Amino acid sequence: MRSYPLSFIVLSALGVLCAIPGLISIAGFGAALHPVLEDPMAGLAFIVSAVALIGSGAFPLVIEKLKENEGN
Repeated sequence: MRSYPLSFIVLSALGVLCAIPGLISIAGFGAALHPVLEDPMAGLAFIVSAVALIGSGAFPLVIEKLKENEGN
């Protein structure tokens, strides 16, 4: 079984959690969660933040993969 770095798991989970209200806001249902999310630009900010979090989580995963390949 492959183990993933903790930072990858945490940052990816936060990215997914950040993407959920962003997608809801962009779909037009953001006001049901919070009045600020009624604006689709707020949803876009959540989506951009989610991409940044997932991208930041990818770095430790790539470094771990490179370390595994170096040993072979």
